[in-house]
Amino acid sequence: MSSITEKMPTRFQLALKDIFDGLKNWPIWILLSWQDIRLRYRRSQLGPFWITISMAITIYTMGFLYGHLFRTPIQNYFPFLAAGMLAWNLISLLIIEETNAFIEADNFLKQIKLPYSVFVLRIISRCFIIFLHNIVVIIPLFFIFHIQVTWAILFIVPSLLLIFINAFCYGLILAAIGARYRDVAQLITSVIQVIFFITPIMWNPAILPEKYHIWIMLNPFAQYVEILRAPLMSTLPTMYSINAVLFMTLVGMILSSLLMLRVRHRIIYWL
Repeated sequence: MSSITEKMPTRFQLALKDIFDGLKNWPIWILLSWQDIRLRYRRSQLGPFWITISMAITIYTMGFLYGHLFRTPIQNYFPFLAAGMLAWNLISLLIIEETNAFIEADNFLKQIKLPYSVFVLRIISRCFIIFLHNIVVIIPLFFIFHIQVTWAILFIVPSLLLIFINAFCYGLILAAIGARYRDVAQLITSVIQVIFFITPIMWNPAILPEKYHIWIMLNPFAQYVEILRAPLMSTLPTMYSINAVLFMTLVGMILSSLLMLRVRHRIIYWL
């Protein structure tokens, strides 16, 4: 009896195996995410490019309107808004959709033995595909406003990698909480709408008095937006934003590991 018990994997080992098996099975979650997008736009002539058209209409309309309302030079405001909207759309979409990751995968989880992390990665992959469709929107602005392209634009790669890691860690947390408490998804959707207005996306922090800048520095969403918006504008993000995101990445890794250790075996019973 003792020999059988010794061979049984611990909860910690099962949690780690779930995470690594999910990452290893990348063809599954990429295929599932692409299939999700295809089904969403089935029978449409333009397909997923409706995502790009919708984002372009939003950005170019808001850029013209708010540029005049804030009395900001259009050549400065348009790229700032476009890059900010692209970054925010990716971040907010990840948060909202990851909350329903396990609920959405209800049928798979009850019929097929797959790692839970596969279905969080499915959501991340889907959101990144949408982001890659949307990024086309900012390209005309480089030509219209003669934005100089520098090597800083390559920082978009480590920025997306950091967002991917954070989305994975916090996605496991959000998906587990969303499966346990079904009202959380509605709450997060409402909170995200409020955060949009208090995060410098439509408005530039430079318009605020200096004494209020501390609130922007304490806003974690502002730092995530900054590390992606800056390279999209061909500039480097601030060291404060990079360090803040690295710190939140470490916190996310610890919290997600502890949560998966405690509740992984219960998730299937919450669905």
